[in-house]
Amino acid sequence: MTRHLPPQVGHFFQDLPDAREGECFDTLLTRPGCRIERIVSQGQASPPGFWYEQAEDEWVLLLAGSATLRFESQGESQLVELVPGDHCLIPVG
Repeated sequence: MTRHLPPQVGHFFQDLPDAREGECFDTLLTRPGCRIERIVSQGQASPPGFWYEQAEDEWVLLLAGSATLRFESQGESQLVELVPGDHCLIPVG
């Protein structure tokens, strides 16, 4: 059954893109100081030795599947395993 929603209402799991070839990013909302994106990923991983250094905080909420994040601080590496419902604040840098 197809649901028809007014333009200001969306469904997070509707029309998911095929992410087999790479992560897919959809911006759902942009406001000053805030951007909400839906990221669909199917097993992608950063290349070995690659580290993200972002100029803004990132808050991640995992809705389906699983994810592993690796953080490094003061020369020590830490893995964080996420399951559906987990969220994580990744500070700037």
